[in-house]
Amino acid sequence: MADTLPYGSWPSPITPESVAQSSPRIDGALFVGDEVWWAESVPAEAGRVAVKRRRTDGAVEAVLPAPANARSAVHEYGGGAWTASDDGELFYVEKTDQRVYALRPGGEARALTPADDTVRHGGLRFEHGTLLAVRETHGSNRVPARAIVRISLDGAVDVLAEGSDFVAQPALSPDGRSLAWVAWNHPDMPWDATTLRVTEIGTGEVREIADTPRRAPLQPVWLGDDELLYADDPDGRWNLFRRPLDGEPQPVSPVDADTGGGLWVLGTRWFGATDDGRIVAVRTDGADEIVEIAPSGVRPVDVPVVAGAAIDDVRGHRVLVSGSDAGGRSGLWAVDLDAGTVDLVTGGSGAWGDEWMPTARALETEGPHGPVHAFAYAPTNPDVAAPENERPPYVVLVHGGPTSHVGPAPSAKTAFFTSRGIGVLDVNYGGSTGYGRDYRDRLKGQWGVVDVDDVAAAASALAEAGLADPERLAIAGGSAGGWTVLAAVTNTDVFSAGISRYGVGDARALAEDTHDFEARYLDGLIGPLPEAEAVYVERSPLSHPERFRVPLLILQGSEDRVVPPSQAEAIRDALAAHEVPHAYVLYEGEGHGFRRAETVIDSLRRELGFLGAVFGFETPGVPPLELS
Repeated sequence: MADTLPYGSWPSPITPESVAQSSPRIDGALFVGDEVWWAESVPAEAGRVAVKRRRTDGAVEAVLPAPANARSAVHEYGGGAWTASDDGELFYVEKTDQRVYALRPGGEARALTPADDTVRHGGLRFEHGTLLAVRETHGSNRVPARAIVRISLDGAVDVLAEGSDFVAQPALSPDGRSLAWVAWNHPDMPWDATTLRVTEIGTGEVREIADTPRRAPLQPVWLGDDELLYADDPDGRWNLFRRPLDGEPQPVSPVDADTGGGLWVLGTRWFGATDDGRIVAVRTDGADEIVEIAPSGVRPVDVPVVAGAAIDDVRGHRVLVSGSDAGGRSGLWAVDLDAGTVDLVTGGSGAWGDEWMPTARALETEGPHGPVHAFAYAPTNPDVAAPENERPPYVVLVHGGPTSHVGPAPSAKTAFFTSRGIGVLDVNYGGSTGYGRDYRDRLKGQWGVVDVDDVAAAASALAEAGLADPERLAIAGGSAGGWTVLAAVTNTDVFSAGISRYGVGDARALAEDTHDFEARYLDGLIGPLPEAEAVYVERSPLSHPERFRVPLLILQGSEDRVVPPSQAEAIRDALAAHEVPHAYVLYEGEGHGFRRAETVIDSLRRELGFLGAVFGFETPGVPPLELS
């Protein structure tokens, strides 16, 4: 018989230590001959990204051993930090110097690019015997010079494409003569407006294949020497198109879902083509689905991925798919389309049984600006029940971006809270991807308004339905999500506590201090400066320090270049000046997003201790957090 204990105080086997060591984050995968190679983060090694391989006999071994770290810093968010040749040579960007290296398993790494502190590389692709990369060169101008380069194995570097503020997703035609890529310019972001370009290498002539205002084509894939497959959103949803270079684009099985998303990192891929012309693609409408598109029709691919899905590689009739399943287990699966088999390569299992993992409940509620989408995770513990008349506390999670997306897959952190009797509500507020351009554009000019109204509406709806205690609603988020946390606690009375991880408190300071990728992002989210300066001032939580009135936990990395520590320290000082209970923690060596196991462990302890202290429940194994 289950014990009866107050919400929040339930004992749980899901410890901070086990969360830190839970399913690794997959960072790309490839078929290399008959082997599968992939990269994954290693929290126990300060978040190092290692490259591993599964041999034909099933044995798993390191290709890129410690201390090497495959991490790109292009656009600060990186991506595409490794690739490999068909015969098993690894090419990777070393985090410490941003140079490209070549490595045979078991051998010594050799540098392919010269040492230069101003140069970064990312978006690596090895296609038809050619190594391609996105190169970012920092100089006296605020906007770094970016180009797609060809890196030869003897160390020569040739520029193949340039001439725009940003370049991404290079693709080489099978005959090696033509290069396709995605380009865009300030002030647009890559989900606002991009162009798809093609050049015949060596001629200097550039053709615009898809260049229509307010559209964002993505990920060119060559179907032959003269035909491209790519994603575009002329009707508000990213769908697939085929286009002969001398013809017109033709839609490929359009649907009211997105095959595409925010191009935050350079290695993301949403689809691929088999040798016989079939297409395997992610389709997102809240949740992710993997489908095969063939002349005979469209069918779902039986791989258990519902969130964070990527089509990492397609070779012949084999496909590599990464993502998370409905139980929150991240993994990598190898799919044989002809045989109909799905093989788990790595991950896909958890340290706890399914009985400890909450199930996502999709919610849609009406907010001031239209429908709001969210996923609710109720408290879940097989050994404990709550008192009959008690309603649970909830943490409302606000994702970053703000142009990002959460799917119906509980993270280990979500289970950490739900197993202790604390519900979690994950909100895809207006501005999120995964619901089409109209939903995404709802945030245009309205950051700090629409996001705040939407998370407040979702939380209020949950409480009004009797599923959450309206007096014990906390809000938590990082980066742009931290901005929404701070704006929500200063502009609504819905939340009784807030947790901000490297959150934005002063929009003007962010516009002045942030890196180039997001240097003009706020033009669209708030307005261009200096014309909209009054709006920046009014929207910024730090402009109204007297409105801080509920307890806050502020967590920050010391090496964050996206939202520097000065923002967190200004928030801390404002809370202290107005005698608002708070705690501030600075994690040395962490950047924008916490990767080290010790940081994950400590921050989880502090978040739980904070909620216990604020909402008045015991937290077994974790002392209440002392607030200043």
